[in-house]
Amino acid sequence: MYMLFLVLDDSARLNEVLTAWEQAGAPGITLWESTGLHRALTRQGASPAYARFGALFGHGQANHLTLFTVIPDLGLAQTLITATEAIVGSLNEPHTGIAFALPVVQTWGKPN
Repeated sequence: MYMLFLVLDDSARLNEVLTAWEQAGAPGITLWESTGLHRALTRQGASPAYARFGALFGHGQANHLTLFTVIPDLGLAQTLITATEAIVGSLNEPHTGIAFALPVVQTWGKPN
């Protein structure tokens, strides 16, 4: 098993990517609001702590969404990335996103 992560740069494409992943066979998808270091440092001054404090009280803004799913094999990972790139363009291009897969040794609460 693997965990596939996708940091989606354009949050406006979220519904399209979620639909594509679901249709391609992702067994379940979780997402986090996230941002990168550069955006955190340049938003509301140079203090990342201040930017995060503002987000807690509704003044900040997440610039990315990080999706992740546990999948049975790397073949499905490639299928999901292909579906993603059909929407956002090549992940090798700037401002599209970044994806990576990690091996999962054990799961709880999910069928193996």
